[in-house]
Amino acid sequence: MSKNLWRFAAVPAVFFAGVSLAQFPVLDMVANKVIEKYQNSSCEQLWAQKGQPKSPREQEVIQMLRNDPAMRSEFINRVAAPMANKMFECGMIP
Repeated sequence: MSKNLWRFAAVPAVFFAGVSLAQFPVLDMVANKVIEKYQNSSCEQLWAQKGQPKSPREQEVIQMLRNDPAMRSEFINRVAAPMANKMFECGMIP
C-alpha cells in the first residue's frame, strides 16, 4: 500500500516541478548568466564590478524581479549557493 501512496504522491510532484521550470523561461537565461559570471570571474574582477552602475538591461531584470515575488524567489533559489560560495572564497562575505 505504501508503494501505491508513493506513486500517487510522486506524479503531482514531478508535474509541478516541470511546470515550475517552464514557468519562467527568461529566468533560466538570466540565472544561468549570473551563475556563469560568478563561476568564471576572478575575485579581482568581482571586486572591480561591485561598485559599478548596472546596465539598463540589468536594471530592467532587477525591476522585473522586484515586481514578481514568485520569479524573484525562484531566481534567488537558483543563484544563491553559487554566488555565496564565490563571494565567500573572495572574502566578500565573512
